[in-house]
Amino acid sequence: MDNDVYGHVNNVVYYSYFDTVVNTYLIRAGVLDIEAGATIGLVIETQCNYFSSLSFPDTVVAGLRVARLGNSSVRYEVGLFRNDEDVAAAQGHFVHVYVDRETRRPAPLPQPLRDALEALVVGQSDK
Repeated sequence: MDNDVYGHVNNVVYYSYFDTVVNTYLIRAGVLDIEAGATIGLVIETQCNYFSSLSFPDTVVAGLRVARLGNSSVRYEVGLFRNDEDVAAAQGHFVHVYVDRETRRPAPLPQPLRDALEALVVGQSDK
């Protein structure tokens, strides 16, 4: 997604980056079957804080962690970095509630998914 009329990546694209980072991690971990998995993650909350602009042809590097891992929900936190910079251009989060694909009712995280997510847990609180 190239630059918008203001010369930078538009703010809505950052949410696409967040989604891509999480889904790429889950697919590579072998725990996301987007076509036939019994459970699917529905986004119920998102937020992004912008600190500096990303522009094409910058390389966007993402950091991913899990801030909260519940029975059927996950709070992912993502930092987006321009090129090799140490300070994030943007930081955000989104919350997935995992539901049964057919009923759309909350479902416990399958153990393989939980295991993959536990590897990313940093500083979970009970809030």
